[in-house]
Amino acid sequence: MCTLSSNKILVNRAPVLTLWAAVVAERMGFAHDEALSLGKALAGLNAQSKGRRLGIFKPSPKELHKVRERERGEEFWVELLGRALPATTTDQGVRAVNKSEPITPVSVERYLESKFGDALPRVRKAMTELARAFAPGDLAESGFGLYEQFRPRIPEGVSGWGAKGELDLGRILQLARQSELPGSCPVVQRGKAES
Repeated sequence: MCTLSSNKILVNRAPVLTLWAAVVAERMGFAHDEALSLGKALAGLNAQSKGRRLGIFKPSPKELHKVRERERGEEFWVELLGRALPATTTDQGVRAVNKSEPITPVSVERYLESKFGDALPRVRKAMTELARAFAPGDLAESGFGLYEQFRPRIPEGVSGWGAKGELDLGRILQLARQSELPGSCPVVQRGKAES
């Protein structure tokens, strides 16, 4: 991570999507640790997928009660930003799974700290402000489209998903302000499932 200015950070897309998905999951009703686990799983699955999104979104908040009633260790699916994530219920709560192993929130927090460095609190604050500008159900439907509007731009044809681009916190805050204007809604475009 390289800070270009107080509002612009040079970072690749994977940690940006991880953090955004975690912020969205929290806004939808998941606990912080649950949200971190789900965010990491979403970014991992998204990085593997190069296909186009189908555009079918279902809000998770309505399903949250049913999710918590599952038996410990039983795997199920949680939908977040239009993607179904494998998950399980542990003694600590809901956790996304990778190869049948729960993703720990501590490992995700370490990952985010290593990618964002000292900028992590500022980035999290901007993303949280954007998420709070939407009702949970609306955010469930438009969350990935919002991400597409602020994610770092990377050159076309870059293989891997490791290329860094500029994350503009001012753009994130601008999207939040636009959604707060009476009668306005930021244009949310759905496109490729690129992380």
